[in-house]
Amino acid sequence: MAVRKIVQYGDKHLNKISEEVKEINDEIKGLIQDLKDTLGTVSGVGLAAPQIAVNKRVILIDVTEDNSDPIILINPKVKSASKETAVDYEGCLSYVNHEGLVERPTSMVVEALNEEGKLITYSVKDFMARVFCHEMDHLEGILYMEKATEMYVLEDIEE
Repeated sequence: MAVRKIVQYGDKHLNKISEEVKEINDEIKGLIQDLKDTLGTVSGVGLAAPQIAVNKRVILIDVTEDNSDPIILINPKVKSASKETAVDYEGCLSYVNHEGLVERPTSMVVEALNEEGKLITYSVKDFMARVFCHEMDHLEGILYMEKATEMYVLEDIEE
């Protein structure tokens, strides 16, 4: 479909609670393809619909280098999360050249619809649990900076 512009910190779409997807129709399938096309052009592992200015509860996660194994989450819900947490660095495609330390559960169980409308249960740990949390926060209008205990500006170091 199309590579979309990733909206940046300060854009109103990033602070809105996204709408539940009622039907997986051509509009939603087009949105999913746009998320795939857009994530394929940047160095990131996840993209939520609000980041391309669409406030629908749709997320794409793909941690492969060649974007060959996309996970689509439609209307995701956390079923359980570990009490055990870990603090690690996070960045965001909507707040480039920054990262922060964020505390997240080390494991969780999430239910979501896939792009065929089938309910799938995901049990994720460590890095994937962090990615799921980060992207699901976007659907609630929450940015990782709001949860970070420390923030850093990343600078290019010329050799």
